Amino acid sequence: MAKAAFKPQRAMYSKVFTYDYWMESTGIPIRRGYYVEDLRKLELGWWEERGCMSAFIQLAGQEGVSAARVTEIPAGKTIPPLKFALDEVVYVAQGRGLTTIWYDNGGPRKSFEWQQHSMFLLPHGCHHQFSNMQGDRPARLLHYSYLPLGMSAIPDPDFFFNNSHPTLVNLSEEELYSEAKMIQQSAESNPYGRTVFWYGNFFPDMRAWDKLDSNARRGAGGRSVSIMFPNSEVFAHMSVFGAQTYKKAHRHGPGRVIVIPAGEGYSIMWEEGKEKVVVPWHECSMFVPPNRWFHQHFNVGGSGARYLALHSPMQFYGHAEKVEDRAKDQIEYPDEDPWIRRKFEEELAQKGLKSLMPDEAYTNRDYEWSRAMGKR
Repeated sequence: MAKAAFKPQRAMYSKVFTYDYWMESTGIPIRRGYYVEDLRKLELGWWEERGCMSAFIQLAGQEGVSAARVTEIPAGKTIPPLKFALDEVVYVAQGRGLTTIWYDNGGPRKSFEWQQHSMFLLPHGCHHQFSNMQGDRPARLLHYSYLPLGMSAIPDPDFFFNNSHPTLVNLSEEELYSEAKMIQQSAESNPYGRTVFWYGNFFPDMRAWDKLDSNARRGAGGRSVSIMFPNSEVFAHMSVFGAQTYKKAHRHGPGRVIVIPAGEGYSIMWEEGKEKVVVPWHECSMFVPPNRWFHQHFNVGGSGARYLALHSPMQFYGHAEKVEDRAKDQIEYPDEDPWIRRKFEEELAQKGLKSLMPDEAYTNRDYEWSRAMGKR
C-alpha cells in the first residue's frame, strides 16, 4: 500500500510549523511540557516506517527550532538503516551498541561502538544503522537536530529522509570517529569568552569526561568543556559544578536541549517578572529553557553534577549584542530573589546536607571561586 502524501496545513503567523504536522502524522507519542524526568523511562510507540519503538520530545522552548526524539533498539537486534539529510547529534541514554555509517559513493563503511553517556555526530547525508550489542536489555538513543528549521524551508519529509541524491564524502578524509582534539582560539574571535574547545565527532563518555576549563563567570566554581563537531554548525557544551552549590541565573535563546549525565538536583526557569517553574533532575533527565527565560541550576547531591547542553544555531543564541548590555542576561548572587537561596537550603536540609555556598558570594559581586571548591 502506497504511503499517503504529506500535506501540511499552513496559516499566516501560525506558531504551528511543518515539523509539527509531520510529527503528528507519524502517530507515535509526542512528549510535551517542561522536562522529561528520565529518558530511559519515556513512553514510546511503534513507528512502522522506521521499524522501531520511538517518541518525539518537543518541550516548551523547542518549537520551530530544534528536534529531539528517542529511539529504542531491542536487545541483541539491529534496526533498519536510514539516510538523513541533516547533521544529527546522538546521546546514549541507555545501553551499549554499534553504529555503522556509509555514503552513496561506494566508499568504505565505518563502524564504531558506543556505551551509556557516549555522544556522537551522524554527518549529514550518510546512511546509518544501529545495533544493540547487549542481549538482555534494550538500548535508548536521544537524537538532536535542526529539522524544524529545515522543514520550514523545505516542507517535504522525503527531502530529508532516504533522499536518493548522492552525498559525496570520503570517510578517510574526514577521519570520522577518531579521538577528539583540543583547539585553541583567540579571545577576540569568541565574544562569549571561550578560548578552548574540543573538536571531534565521538565522545566516549560524557559522564566521565574530565578535560575541563574554568567557567568562573557562571559561579559555583564551575568548569566546562565546549564542543564543536567537524564540518557542522551544531555545537555543544557541558558544565560541571560541585556538590551543594548552585550556578548563577542566566538566559539565552530557544531550542537548547539539556541532558544530565550525572548528579541530582533541580533547575528553576522563569520568564522575567512571571511565575517560576521548578524542574527536578537526575541522571538522564532532559529539559529545555524557553526563549529568554532565566534559568538556574542547583546541585543538591553529595557529589558533583554535570549538565550537557546541545545548542541551537548561532542565529538563536539570544544574548545581548553589546558587551555593556550582557549583564542583563545574568543575575549575580547578591541580586537574586532571596527565595532562591532559601529554597536551596531547604532542599538540602531535607537530605541532611548544608549549603557549601560561601557567604561572601552573596555580598561581593567580584568574589572569585577557588578551583578546589569547583572540584568537590
